[in-house]
Amino acid sequence: MDKVIIKNAELDKEVGGFINKEFTAYGLKCAVELNFKDFCFAAYDDEKNIIGVIAGIAYYNEVHIDNLVVAEGFRSKGLGSRLVGAVEEAFSGKGYDLITLTTFGFQAPEFYPKLGYEIEYVRKDKDPKLSKYFLFKKL
Repeated sequence: MDKVIIKNAELDKEVGGFINKEFTAYGLKCAVELNFKDFCFAAYDDEKNIIGVIAGIAYYNEVHIDNLVVAEGFRSKGLGSRLVGAVEEAFSGKGYDLITLTTFGFQAPEFYPKLGYEIEYVRKDKDPKLSKYFLFKKL
């Protein structure tokens, strides 16, 4: 039976609803709570321009940070730490056990341990800039 697969440029309501419904049903079948929530926090300058964003998804017992981006002129000023702190505060005490994330060698593997994150695994690449770091922090 042929199925048509269409690239969806955005995760629209219909697709998001399908994902949530199916993950929830399967989780219940396996006796685990989905506990699904996506999140996005943004920081703005005085002119209301976005200068930093952190986004991800929470599910089962963990919160996963997918993206943390701070505009170049605002890096090394504590904004990234404040964005990570916003996620930690938002999900602390809400049934999640840990926060997970990945980063590459050229991005910020030294940043997260300063915030209490532990390196769980490093998938090394021949180019160290492309080695991928898997980190976590218990809530």
